[in-house]
Amino acid sequence: MADSTDSYSIDMETSSPGAKEHLIETSKGLISVAICGDPDKPALITYPDIALNCMSCFQGLFLCPEAFSLLLHNFCIYHISPPGHEWGAAPMSHDDLALSADDLANQVADVLDYFGLGAVMCLGVTGGAYVLTLFAIKYTRRVTGLILVSPLCKTPSWSEWLFNKVVSSVLYYYGMCGIVKELLLMRYFSKEVRGGTLVPESDVVQSCRRALDEMQGLNVLRFIKALNGRPDITDGLKRLQCRTLIFVGENSTFHSESLHITSKLDRRFSALVEVGRCGSLVTEEQPEAILMPLEYFLMGYGVYRPCEVNISPRSPLSPTSISPELFEPESMGLKLKPIKTRISPV
Repeated sequence: MADSTDSYSIDMETSSPGAKEHLIETSKGLISVAICGDPDKPALITYPDIALNCMSCFQGLFLCPEAFSLLLHNFCIYHISPPGHEWGAAPMSHDDLALSADDLANQVADVLDYFGLGAVMCLGVTGGAYVLTLFAIKYTRRVTGLILVSPLCKTPSWSEWLFNKVVSSVLYYYGMCGIVKELLLMRYFSKEVRGGTLVPESDVVQSCRRALDEMQGLNVLRFIKALNGRPDITDGLKRLQCRTLIFVGENSTFHSESLHITSKLDRRFSALVEVGRCGSLVTEEQPEAILMPLEYFLMGYGVYRPCEVNISPRSPLSPTSISPELFEPESMGLKLKPIKTRISPV
Protein backbone atom coordinates (compact mmCIF):
# COMPACT_ATOMS: atom_id res chain seq x y z
CA MET A 1 0.00 0.00 0.00
CA ALA A 2 1.07 3.50 -0.66
CA ASP A 3 1.79 5.66 2.36
CA SER A 4 -1.35 7.54 3.26
CA THR A 5 -2.67 8.33 6.69
CA ASP A 6 -6.14 9.01 5.27
CA SER A 7 -6.60 5.74 3.37
CA TYR A 8 -8.53 2.82 4.75
CA SER A 9 -10.75 0.03 3.52
CA ILE A 10 -13.98 -1.49 4.74
CA ASP A 11 -14.91 -5.03 3.75
CA MET A 12 -18.49 -5.10 2.53
CA GLU A 13 -20.95 -7.59 1.12
CA THR A 14 -21.17 -7.34 -2.65
CA SER A 15 -23.43 -8.81 -5.31
CA SER A 16 -20.46 -9.82 -7.44
CA PRO A 17 -19.64 -13.50 -6.82
CA GLY A 18 -16.25 -14.00 -5.17
CA ALA A 19 -15.59 -10.26 -4.92
CA LYS A 20 -14.71 -8.27 -1.82
CA GLU A 21 -15.68 -4.62 -1.73
CA HIS A 22 -13.53 -1.90 -0.15
CA LEU A 23 -14.23 1.75 0.54
CA ILE A 24 -11.08 3.76 -0.14
CA GLU A 25 -10.52 7.29 1.13
CA THR A 26 -8.99 9.22 -1.76
CA SER A 27 -7.90 12.84 -2.04
CA LYS A 28 -11.39 13.59 -3.39
CA GLY A 29 -13.53 11.49 -1.08
CA LEU A 30 -14.60 7.88 -0.68
CA ILE A 31 -14.68 5.49 -3.61
CA SER A 32 -15.79 1.86 -3.78
CA VAL A 33 -13.55 -0.84 -5.25
CA ALA A 34 -14.76 -4.45 -5.62
CA ILE A 35 -11.84 -6.86 -6.00
CA CYS A 36 -12.19 -10.25 -7.65
CA GLY A 37 -9.31 -12.67 -8.15
CA ASP A 38 -5.76 -13.28 -6.97
CA PRO A 39 -4.05 -10.01 -5.92
CA ASP A 40 -0.70 -11.45 -7.01
CA LYS A 41 -1.84 -11.42 -10.64
CA PRO A 42 -1.64 -8.38 -12.96
CA ALA A 43 -4.40 -5.85 -12.34
CA LEU A 44 -7.35 -5.09 -14.61
CA ILE A 45 -9.19 -1.88 -13.68
CA THR A 46 -12.82 -1.43 -14.76
CA TYR A 47 -14.92 1.76 -14.70
CA PRO A 48 -18.63 1.84 -15.71
CA ASP A 49 -20.83 4.40 -17.42
CA ILE A 50 -23.17 6.79 -15.59
CA ALA A 51 -25.75 5.23 -13.23
CA LEU A 52 -24.06 1.82 -13.54
CA ASN A 53 -21.64 -0.19 -11.43
CA CYS A 54 -19.60 -3.37 -11.80
CA MET A 55 -22.67 -5.60 -11.78
CA SER A 56 -24.98 -3.65 -14.08
CA CYS A 57 -22.22 -2.71 -16.55
CA PHE A 58 -19.95 -5.78 -16.71
CA GLN A 59 -22.06 -8.71 -15.49
CA GLY A 60 -22.98 -9.81 -19.02
CA LEU A 61 -19.33 -9.99 -20.06
CA PHE A 62 -18.15 -11.83 -16.96
CA LEU A 63 -21.03 -14.31 -17.14
CA CYS A 64 -19.62 -15.56 -20.46
CA PRO A 65 -17.57 -18.62 -19.43
CA GLU A 66 -14.83 -17.91 -21.98
CA ALA A 67 -14.45 -14.28 -20.89
CA PHE A 68 -14.56 -15.22 -17.22
CA SER A 69 -11.82 -17.81 -17.65
CA LEU A 70 -9.69 -15.54 -19.85
CA LEU A 71 -9.82 -12.59 -17.48
CA LEU A 72 -9.94 -14.27 -14.06
CA HIS A 73 -7.23 -16.76 -15.05
CA ASN A 74 -4.83 -13.93 -15.91
CA PHE A 75 -5.89 -10.87 -13.90
CA CYS A 76 -7.06 -9.64 -10.55
CA ILE A 77 -10.08 -7.45 -11.33
CA TYR A 78 -10.47 -4.12 -9.55
CA HIS A 79 -13.98 -2.82 -10.24
CA ILE A 80 -14.03 0.91 -9.47
CA SER A 81 -17.47 2.47 -9.07
CA PRO A 82 -18.00 6.20 -9.61
CA PRO A 83 -18.58 7.95 -6.27
CA GLY A 84 -21.90 6.87 -4.81
CA HIS A 85 -22.64 4.28 -7.52
CA GLU A 86 -21.95 1.14 -5.47
CA TRP A 87 -24.83 -1.00 -4.20
CA GLY A 88 -26.33 0.37 -1.00
CA ALA A 89 -24.67 3.78 -1.35
CA ALA A 90 -26.15 6.57 0.75
CA PRO A 91 -27.36 9.69 -1.06
CA MET A 92 -24.75 12.42 -1.27
CA SER A 93 -25.41 15.88 0.06
CA HIS A 94 -25.92 18.96 -2.09
CA ASP A 95 -23.08 20.46 -0.07
CA ASP A 96 -20.56 17.78 -1.04
CA LEU A 97 -17.67 19.01 -3.17
CA ALA A 98 -18.45 18.69 -6.88
CA LEU A 99 -15.92 16.55 -8.74
CA SER A 100 -14.52 17.15 -12.20
CA ALA A 101 -13.52 14.52 -14.73
CA ASP A 102 -9.91 15.29 -13.80
CA ASP A 103 -10.71 14.56 -10.15
CA LEU A 104 -12.20 11.19 -11.11
CA ALA A 105 -9.04 10.28 -13.04
CA ASN A 106 -6.92 11.25 -10.03
CA GLN A 107 -9.09 9.02 -7.85
CA VAL A 108 -8.09 6.08 -10.05
CA ALA A 109 -4.43 6.93 -9.35
CA ASP A 110 -5.22 7.05 -5.61
CA VAL A 111 -6.75 3.56 -5.81
CA LEU A 112 -3.64 2.21 -7.54
CA ASP A 113 -1.45 3.83 -4.89
CA TYR A 114 -3.54 2.39 -2.07
CA PHE A 115 -3.29 -1.16 -3.35
CA GLY A 116 0.36 -0.77 -4.38
CA LEU A 117 -0.37 -1.43 -8.06
CA GLY A 118 2.07 -0.62 -10.84
CA ALA A 119 1.06 -0.56 -14.50
CA VAL A 120 -2.48 -1.86 -15.11
CA MET A 121 -4.83 -2.89 -17.91
CA CYS A 122 -7.98 -0.72 -18.12
CA LEU A 123 -11.53 -1.53 -19.26
CA GLY A 124 -14.05 1.32 -19.37
CA VAL A 125 -17.50 1.97 -20.84
CA THR A 126 -18.52 5.39 -22.29
CA GLY A 127 -18.20 7.79 -19.32
CA GLY A 128 -15.93 5.31 -17.57
CA ALA A 129 -13.91 4.95 -20.78
CA TYR A 130 -13.35 8.73 -20.77
CA VAL A 131 -12.14 8.66 -17.15
CA LEU A 132 -9.70 5.81 -17.83
CA THR A 133 -8.45 7.39 -21.07
CA LEU A 134 -7.80 10.65 -19.21
CA PHE A 135 -6.04 8.63 -16.50
CA ALA A 136 -3.86 6.97 -19.15
CA ILE A 137 -2.96 10.37 -20.62
CA LYS A 138 -2.07 11.82 -17.22
CA TYR A 139 -0.25 8.73 -15.95
CA THR A 140 1.13 7.17 -19.12
CA ARG A 141 3.52 4.76 -17.38
CA ARG A 142 0.75 3.30 -15.23
CA VAL A 143 -1.32 1.86 -18.09
CA THR A 144 -0.27 -1.15 -20.17
CA GLY A 145 -3.41 -1.29 -22.32
CA LEU A 146 -6.82 0.33 -22.86
CA ILE A 147 -10.01 -1.57 -23.69
CA LEU A 148 -12.65 1.05 -24.41
CA VAL A 149 -16.34 0.46 -25.08
CA SER A 150 -18.22 3.28 -26.87
CA PRO A 151 -15.67 5.80 -25.54
CA LEU A 152 -15.73 9.59 -25.37
CA CYS A 153 -12.90 12.09 -25.81
CA LYS A 154 -14.35 15.38 -27.05
CA THR A 155 -16.40 17.93 -25.16
CA PRO A 156 -20.12 17.07 -25.21
CA SER A 157 -21.95 17.72 -28.45
CA TRP A 158 -25.00 19.98 -28.25
CA SER A 159 -27.30 16.96 -28.28
CA GLU A 160 -25.39 15.19 -25.50
CA TRP A 161 -25.12 18.40 -23.47
CA LEU A 162 -28.88 18.95 -23.74
CA PHE A 163 -29.59 15.29 -22.94
CA ASN A 164 -27.42 15.52 -19.82
CA LYS A 165 -29.05 18.78 -18.77
CA VAL A 166 -32.54 17.31 -19.05
CA VAL A 167 -31.57 14.17 -17.12
CA SER A 168 -29.78 16.28 -14.48
CA SER A 169 -32.79 18.55 -13.95
CA VAL A 170 -35.21 15.65 -13.57
CA LEU A 171 -32.82 13.83 -11.23
CA TYR A 172 -32.47 16.93 -9.07
CA TYR A 173 -36.21 17.36 -8.57
CA TYR A 174 -37.61 13.83 -8.86
CA GLY A 175 -34.72 11.39 -8.37
CA MET A 176 -34.42 8.16 -10.34
CA CYS A 177 -37.95 8.31 -11.77
CA GLY A 178 -39.41 6.58 -14.80
CA ILE A 179 -38.45 9.19 -17.41
CA VAL A 180 -34.81 9.19 -16.25
CA LYS A 181 -34.64 5.42 -16.52
CA GLU A 182 -36.09 5.51 -20.04
CA LEU A 183 -33.57 8.13 -21.14
CA LEU A 184 -30.67 6.18 -19.67
CA LEU A 185 -31.82 2.95 -21.31
CA MET A 186 -31.87 4.82 -24.63
CA ARG A 187 -28.25 5.81 -23.95
CA TYR A 188 -27.21 2.22 -23.23
CA PHE A 189 -29.13 -0.02 -25.61
CA SER A 190 -30.28 -0.28 -29.21
CA LYS A 191 -33.98 0.00 -30.02
CA GLU A 192 -34.10 -3.70 -30.93
CA VAL A 193 -33.55 -4.85 -27.34
CA ARG A 194 -35.49 -1.99 -25.74
CA GLY A 195 -38.63 -3.29 -27.43
CA GLY A 196 -41.78 -1.34 -28.14
CA THR A 197 -45.55 -1.52 -28.24
CA LEU A 198 -45.66 -4.98 -29.84
CA VAL A 199 -42.24 -6.32 -28.81
CA PRO A 200 -41.37 -6.70 -25.11
CA GLU A 201 -38.03 -5.39 -23.90
CA SER A 202 -35.30 -7.99 -23.55
CA ASP A 203 -34.18 -9.59 -20.30
CA VAL A 204 -30.95 -7.58 -20.28
CA VAL A 205 -32.89 -4.30 -20.44
CA GLN A 206 -35.28 -5.43 -17.70
CA SER A 207 -32.29 -6.35 -15.53
CA CYS A 208 -30.70 -2.96 -16.12
CA ARG A 209 -33.99 -1.21 -15.33
CA ARG A 210 -34.11 -3.00 -11.96
CA ALA A 211 -30.50 -2.01 -11.28
CA LEU A 212 -31.31 1.64 -11.98
CA ASP A 213 -33.99 1.47 -9.28
CA GLU A 214 -31.18 1.01 -6.75
CA MET A 215 -29.24 4.11 -7.82
CA GLN A 216 -29.31 7.33 -5.78
CA GLY A 217 -30.40 10.20 -8.03
CA LEU A 218 -28.10 12.84 -6.53
CA ASN A 219 -25.09 10.55 -6.81
CA VAL A 220 -25.78 9.92 -10.49
CA LEU A 221 -26.30 13.64 -10.99
CA ARG A 222 -22.77 14.38 -9.75
CA PHE A 223 -21.20 11.97 -12.26
CA ILE A 224 -23.27 13.44 -15.11
CA LYS A 225 -22.17 16.96 -14.17
CA ALA A 226 -18.52 15.88 -14.15
CA LEU A 227 -18.85 14.39 -17.63
CA ASN A 228 -20.87 17.31 -18.97
CA GLY A 229 -18.00 19.61 -18.04
CA ARG A 230 -15.28 17.39 -19.46
CA PRO A 231 -12.52 18.90 -21.61
CA ASP A 232 -11.52 17.70 -25.07
CA ILE A 233 -8.61 15.27 -24.67
CA THR A 234 -8.07 14.56 -28.38
CA ASP A 235 -4.58 16.07 -28.38
CA GLY A 236 -3.64 13.97 -25.37
CA LEU A 237 -4.32 10.74 -27.29
CA LYS A 238 -0.99 11.24 -29.05
CA ARG A 239 0.78 10.87 -25.69
CA LEU A 240 -0.64 7.41 -24.97
CA GLN A 241 2.07 4.79 -24.63
CA CYS A 242 -0.16 1.73 -24.65
CA ARG A 243 -2.12 -0.33 -27.15
CA THR A 244 -5.84 0.35 -27.44
CA LEU A 245 -8.82 -1.83 -28.41
CA ILE A 246 -12.12 -0.03 -29.06
CA PHE A 247 -15.59 -1.58 -29.28
CA VAL A 248 -18.65 0.34 -30.40
CA GLY A 249 -22.17 -0.65 -31.40
CA GLU A 250 -23.23 0.59 -34.81
CA ASN A 251 -26.40 2.00 -33.20
CA SER A 252 -24.53 3.68 -30.34
CA THR A 253 -25.19 7.35 -29.70
CA PHE A 254 -21.41 7.69 -29.45
CA HIS A 255 -20.54 5.85 -32.64
CA SER A 256 -18.99 8.90 -34.36
CA GLU A 257 -17.01 9.70 -31.21
CA SER A 258 -15.46 6.23 -31.26
CA LEU A 259 -14.49 6.64 -34.91
CA HIS A 260 -12.93 10.01 -34.06
CA ILE A 261 -10.83 8.50 -31.28
CA THR A 262 -9.68 5.66 -33.53
CA SER A 263 -8.59 8.13 -36.22
CA LYS A 264 -6.38 9.97 -33.71
CA LEU A 265 -4.62 6.92 -32.29
CA ASP A 266 -1.44 5.36 -33.68
CA ARG A 267 -2.79 2.98 -36.32
CA ARG A 268 -0.06 0.45 -35.54
CA PHE A 269 -1.19 -0.03 -31.95
CA SER A 270 -4.97 0.35 -32.05
CA ALA A 271 -7.97 -1.54 -33.40
CA LEU A 272 -11.66 -0.77 -33.79
CA VAL A 273 -14.38 -3.42 -33.56
CA GLU A 274 -17.81 -2.23 -34.67
CA VAL A 275 -20.61 -4.48 -33.42
CA GLY A 276 -23.65 -4.69 -35.66
CA ARG A 277 -27.19 -4.14 -34.34
CA CYS A 278 -25.94 -3.00 -30.94
CA GLY A 279 -26.08 0.10 -28.75
CA SER A 280 -23.40 1.61 -26.51
CA LEU A 281 -23.40 -0.95 -23.69
CA VAL A 282 -21.80 -3.78 -25.68
CA THR A 283 -20.67 -5.53 -22.47
CA GLU A 284 -24.33 -6.23 -21.66
CA GLU A 285 -26.18 -6.20 -24.99
CA GLN A 286 -23.74 -8.35 -26.98
CA PRO A 287 -20.91 -9.45 -24.66
CA GLU A 288 -20.11 -12.42 -26.92
CA ALA A 289 -18.98 -9.97 -29.61
CA ILE A 290 -16.13 -8.85 -27.34
CA LEU A 291 -14.59 -12.25 -26.71
CA MET A 292 -12.53 -13.06 -29.79
CA PRO A 293 -11.09 -9.57 -30.44
CA LEU A 294 -10.29 -9.32 -26.73
CA GLU A 295 -8.51 -12.66 -26.74
CA TYR A 296 -6.31 -11.69 -29.70
CA PHE A 297 -5.61 -8.30 -28.14
CA LEU A 298 -4.42 -9.91 -24.91
CA MET A 299 -2.26 -12.42 -26.78
CA GLY A 300 0.09 -9.51 -27.45
CA TYR A 301 0.69 -9.41 -23.70
CA GLY A 302 1.27 -13.14 -23.39
CA VAL A 303 -2.23 -13.65 -21.96
CA TYR A 304 -4.11 -16.79 -23.01
CA ARG A 305 -7.29 -18.61 -22.13
CA PRO A 306 -6.88 -21.87 -20.15
CA CYS A 307 -7.01 -24.86 -22.50
CA GLU A 308 -9.56 -26.79 -20.44
CA VAL A 309 -12.42 -24.39 -21.25
CA ASN A 310 -14.86 -26.01 -23.66
CA ILE A 311 -16.18 -23.96 -26.56
CA SER A 312 -19.70 -24.46 -27.83
CA PRO A 313 -20.17 -24.64 -31.64
CA ARG A 314 -22.43 -21.58 -31.27
CA SER A 315 -19.84 -19.70 -29.23
CA PRO A 316 -18.34 -16.54 -30.78
CA LEU A 317 -14.99 -18.19 -30.13
CA SER A 318 -15.82 -20.92 -32.61
CA PRO A 319 -13.77 -20.47 -35.82
CA THR A 320 -16.93 -20.30 -37.93
CA SER A 321 -18.03 -17.19 -36.03
CA ILE A 322 -14.81 -15.23 -36.39
CA SER A 323 -14.34 -12.45 -38.91
CA PRO A 324 -11.51 -13.43 -41.32
CA GLU A 325 -9.89 -10.04 -40.78
CA LEU A 326 -9.06 -11.02 -37.22
CA PHE A 327 -6.74 -13.76 -38.48
CA GLU A 328 -4.45 -11.23 -40.15
CA PRO A 329 -0.95 -11.49 -38.62
CA GLU A 330 -0.94 -7.81 -37.72
CA SER A 331 -4.05 -8.35 -35.59
CA MET A 332 -2.50 -11.20 -33.63
CA GLY A 333 0.89 -9.75 -32.70
CA LEU A 334 2.18 -6.75 -30.88
CA LYS A 335 0.97 -4.37 -33.55
CA LEU A 336 -2.77 -4.43 -34.03
CA LYS A 337 -4.22 -3.74 -37.44
CA PRO A 338 -6.93 -1.04 -37.38
CA ILE A 339 -9.98 -3.05 -38.46
CA LYS A 340 -13.71 -2.52 -38.64
CA THR A 341 -15.52 -5.74 -37.80
CA ARG A 342 -19.27 -6.17 -37.82
CA ILE A 343 -20.50 -8.91 -35.51
CA SER A 344 -24.16 -9.83 -35.56
CA PRO A 345 -25.94 -11.61 -32.70
CA VAL A 346 -25.63 -15.40 -32.63
